[in-house]
Amino acid sequence: MDDPAIRRKRLLYQARHRGTQEGDLVLGGFAALHLGAMSPEELDQFEALIGQTDADLMDWISGRMDVPGVLDSPIFHLLKNFKNNL
Repeated sequence: MDDPAIRRKRLLYQARHRGTQEGDLVLGGFAALHLGAMSPEELDQFEALIGQTDADLMDWISGRMDVPGVLDSPIFHLLKNFKNNL
């Protein structure tokens, strides 16, 4: 498994380089604020989320679609609250 510091840097890079400006801002901002305090389990949850498309993530965060159960995690709810408070 990756060194935790390297893993956090990789996840931060992936969150900041999504391909859409909204995805970059939301996920990148969230990652910059929260990655440093995430446990390994929370990092797993975040990694699963950023593996999804920006369109799906924004639909789930906005409530236009229900988030799939496997991704409905504490980190998803933290991300949703972060986006709604921007």
